[in-house]
Amino acid sequence: MCIECTLACVEWQNIESLLEPLESESMNLIKRSELPFVRAVSQLNYANPFLQQRLDLERAALGQDFVTELHPFWSFAANETKSRRANVLRIAQRVAPIAKTIRAKLLAGEPATDEELEWYDDLALYILFYELFDDWGQLSPPSFKDITVCQEEVWKRFAKAFEYWLGLPGLQLPSSAQVLHLFALFNQIYRAFYNIFECVIGQSLPAANLRAQIWQSIFTHDLRRYRRSLYRTMHHVTTLVIGPSGSGKELVAQAIGMSRYIPFDPKSRRFATQPAESYFAINISAFSTSVIESELFGHAKGAFTDASSTRAGWLDACGEHGSLLLDEIGELEPTTQVKLLRVLQNRQYQRLGETKIREFQGKIIAATNRNLGFEIEQRTFREDLYYRLCADVIETPTLFSQLQDNPAVLANIVAYIAKRIAPDEQTTLTSEVVEWLQRHMPSGYQWPGNIRELEQCVRNIMIRDHYAPSPSAAIASGEAKNSRVDSESLELAKDIHSISLTADELLQRYCRIAYRQTKSFEKAAKLLQLDRRTVRAKVDTV
Repeated sequence: MCIECTLACVEWQNIESLLEPLESESMNLIKRSELPFVRAVSQLNYANPFLQQRLDLERAALGQDFVTELHPFWSFAANETKSRRANVLRIAQRVAPIAKTIRAKLLAGEPATDEELEWYDDLALYILFYELFDDWGQLSPPSFKDITVCQEEVWKRFAKAFEYWLGLPGLQLPSSAQVLHLFALFNQIYRAFYNIFECVIGQSLPAANLRAQIWQSIFTHDLRRYRRSLYRTMHHVTTLVIGPSGSGKELVAQAIGMSRYIPFDPKSRRFATQPAESYFAINISAFSTSVIESELFGHAKGAFTDASSTRAGWLDACGEHGSLLLDEIGELEPTTQVKLLRVLQNRQYQRLGETKIREFQGKIIAATNRNLGFEIEQRTFREDLYYRLCADVIETPTLFSQLQDNPAVLANIVAYIAKRIAPDEQTTLTSEVVEWLQRHMPSGYQWPGNIRELEQCVRNIMIRDHYAPSPSAAIASGEAKNSRVDSESLELAKDIHSISLTADELLQRYCRIAYRQTKSFEKAAKLLQLDRRTVRAKVDTV
């Protein structure tokens, strides 16, 4: 199954050229036949796990042993286990013998090029991450009573394995002096993957793109550069999450905020903080102007009538390794916008009633369902504040856009919701809800409340075996669906008449119309007498 992802950092042909051995290369440690595998593993260490690039690299590494996956991207599925996949295990089995052979040659004093040392270093990193894969999940579990003991034990195992692979006498490998940094980075990578996995659901291209965007928001598109230096400063970049109400903006912010880099202290044998203790969310629309400033910046005793004592604000509580979500940022009053602008520009603020300048050390994440461009035109939102927010913008897709890409997403997300609200009844409740929706919901219903509406729908059906969508929303959904299909058909007819399309463009647009009408790649392929994968590729092409 092919999935076109506009966020892909490296096209397959570029990856392929990187993996081809050069005739002029002189290798002492690595067999020429093993070089494509080694290069692929080296690239995998830094690949975005939510992009097609990851599968391309795994296929390049394994060749005929590559196991085709049901979905070309990580997503929630009722029967999907969050563990090491078959391809990861197969690569790990191949990595260890190659790395051990190279290690033995290095210890024996055989000469090596700088490139070979870098490749061995990358093989060792792959082994270190996946050999301790089960340990990373134990570092910050909410139910673990003695987290200090847990962290100490995992640290000891990691340090021992690190010394074996990278602490070679007389050799200075690229990662030799980074044991603490890599321990913290691997912990962050594991947390980030599962935070994204848990927060973004749906087996669709829009959801896959969203996961990839979140990963890049945390690590950027260049994980090597992040590892070298950006891990120290990425919290200076503000993230703005936009999208319609109910589409999961708060969950996206949570995934980012809970996935920050947290250093490890070898003396105390603990991380500097726990992610759950350093992520805070404040809904701006829930407070008046005077209260929101006190909540954000804090206040001194006597700063206003009810200020009977000094109070620290959320900017204080955030701390060096924390994150603060400012939900509904579009509701912020202009006077408070000026003060927030100073925080984003200089990372400085003052408590109400104080002259002392304080430093903000954490990360700001903002979210809104408003059109900030329109708000700027109406002069209710400062343009200079917007340009301090827009360095990293993530847009959450609507539920309807996910269903357009893959109608099966509805059952997928219902299963996820059912697991949360009735885990012991997940299978039967999912079947009941899906069957009810198929019988009673209007065709082409647009779900204006998005996933939040679907969650309430599941609860309604569970309690009363009934759900009543807004009549206006149901009518609008049917009209929008028909008008869209009709409009696309008319546009296609005009372009055919004017002979302005290539054959490939004609097929692409015809496939899209067929898919939208049938809601199924298989049905569309049968009608068009094409292969299902061809239809999917044409529909997904941007």
